[in-house]
Amino acid sequence: MHDHVVRNVFRSGFEMSELTWTSWVEPGRAGVEHHILWAPDDGGEDSAGLLLRFPPGAHGDFHEHLGYELMLVFDGTLDRSDGRSFSAGDLVVEGPGTRHQMSSRLGCTVLAIRSKPAVAREPSAGEIRNTAETATTGTHARPAASTAEESIVR
Repeated sequence: MHDHVVRNVFRSGFEMSELTWTSWVEPGRAGVEHHILWAPDDGGEDSAGLLLRFPPGAHGDFHEHLGYELMLVFDGTLDRSDGRSFSAGDLVVEGPGTRHQMSSRLGCTVLAIRSKPAVAREPSAGEIRNTAETATTGTHARPAASTAEESIVR
């Protein structure tokens, strides 16, 4: 593994032209691009570190985490399928068993670190919320974290 330095990371991923971005092409994903910082390997490494950029309207797949995931929003707004949104500077830590789909109505850049892989799942009834507030104003409610499996640090 070589050292990887990204200067001035708290900016839009669309300004990070010095990085190699790759379209994340998998069923259920649309428009998301990633830059791999490190990835699982044959030597037993299960964790992954990625920079993600979501142009407006992009979304990931609906999935379940087998381990922990840390997401730090560098720029823009990251939207979660339960109706919450996270803005630049928000740090989200989710535990094993967490299920969601991430998207961005306005576009965003995110650091994502996973301790173990995630597995694509079909959402159950009520796991994806499309509220009238979201549809008409483009904003999500931001309730406080409600479980020990998820912590939001401001």
